[in-house]
Amino acid sequence: MGKSSGGSGVVIIKKYANRRLYDTDSSSYITLEHLAVMTRAGREFKVIDAKSEEDITHNVLTQIIMEEETRGQTMLPVGFLRQLIGLYGDNMQSMVPQYLEASMDAFKRNQLQFRSAMEGAFSGGPFAEIAKRNLEMFEAAASAFKPPLVPGGPLDPETKDANGEAVPAVVNDEIAALKEQVAALQARIDTHRS
Repeated sequence: MGKSSGGSGVVIIKKYANRRLYDTDSSSYITLEHLAVMTRAGREFKVIDAKSEEDITHNVLTQIIMEEETRGQTMLPVGFLRQLIGLYGDNMQSMVPQYLEASMDAFKRNQLQFRSAMEGAFSGGPFAEIAKRNLEMFEAAASAFKPPLVPGGPLDPETKDANGEAVPAVVNDEIAALKEQVAALQARIDTHRS
């Protein structure tokens, strides 16, 4: 293996001024999509600025979320984003990261327990068909966070779903506003680095 951080299994990714990402473990250049795949696979990585050696993992993960959101994989409702933005500068701001992390951990545990119960406990028994239907309903409910499909809408070949199939392009004011916010945040980050 390459230059993982201290044998901990954390892959070091270097980000260069030209915005290219270099995976020191595989000795190759990668994309944000590669980092998204690594994240989904549970692979730990740390992104550092190649020039300043500053840890910029948070910024890159935020950028990955924004990429996913602009591809039609919206998961963050506008109301949630407004509330989150409203908490910046609030006296409760320091508690928010721990709360969100604990909430996501609990959600993941509940999701795994539910799947396990539905797939394992009822398999082969008389309730297997009911369990299968319940699991399908749960997955349908989880997919409700995806943007609505526009009947007869144009297909954007650059926008793909999890299976690699083209999905209808959804254009609305909320996405445009979110893109503007991301551009403003990126400009602020670039200004602070200068």
